[in-house]
Amino acid sequence: MYKIIFMGTPDFSVSALEEMYNNGYNVVLAVSQPDKPSGRDLKIKPTPVKQYALAHNIEILQPEKIKNNIEFFNKLKELDPDIIVTAAYGKILPQEILSLPKIACLNIHASLLPKYRGAAPIQWSIINGDKTTGVTIMKMDVGMDTGDIILQKEVAIEDNETYGILYEKLKIIGGKLLIDVLKNIENISPVKQGDNYTMAPMIEKSLGLIDFNNPALYIHNLVRALNPTPGAYFVYDNKTYKVWETSIIQSNSDKKVGEFVFSDAKNGLQIQTSEGILNIKVIQATNSKRMNILDYLRGNKI
Repeated sequence: MYKIIFMGTPDFSVSALEEMYNNGYNVVLAVSQPDKPSGRDLKIKPTPVKQYALAHNIEILQPEKIKNNIEFFNKLKELDPDIIVTAAYGKILPQEILSLPKIACLNIHASLLPKYRGAAPIQWSIINGDKTTGVTIMKMDVGMDTGDIILQKEVAIEDNETYGILYEKLKIIGGKLLIDVLKNIENISPVKQGDNYTMAPMIEKSLGLIDFNNPALYIHNLVRALNPTPGAYFVYDNKTYKVWETSIIQSNSDKKVGEFVFSDAKNGLQIQTSEGILNIKVIQATNSKRMNILDYLRGNKI
């Protein structure tokens, strides 16, 4: 039975750890990033991987840094792993750690590499209006998602699918795909990635500011990609409104870009864009809850 070290942090990672545990693989250590403050009260909350590891008696380590960390490196070396598996760990492994396992160092990545290397592949696939994405199991190297491809699975992106929904779908597929790889790991021949790659940089909150000079379709995709976090938004009359659900009206009005076509409890909130009209369906005013736009406009004016 292989000795496996697992490295991951958010709940996307937990699916892979859970699949290995349920299939009887010998996970000798879980590694996660340090716990951080979370929620409005900023209480320190254990990472999802830490929570799962503690509940299933898997040893857990949370080093502040992994590069030039002699104590951490010696611990990994002492465990003498056959395989290291990473999934959304959040740090690039240095060569000395990549060289430790006897068989391979594997990574689960939520895109069809070489498309969307980087921190936010799911969000960027939606922002760019892609119709498909997927999961890649790759053999890690020191680059940013540049390792050889072992196995991939393609997944359709539905027209109104949000980041949150697609995330849940891909994390489950990633865990199951990992088991397919582990069952045949010593007989697999990885394939080098092509040179035609794209990047998926980290999502900044400022990306969510809606620019109505963009087409309605782009804004619709942006809203989907930033739901449930960090959220797309616009500012009107010194008030910030988060937008959680939209649809597109393909025709144009006689209004200028950025002007309201309608803003009332009968017709809802429709805004002219550079191409098409954006129909806002779910909105959230500052210090308020998410509301259906018709309900919101019955008691509030925009």
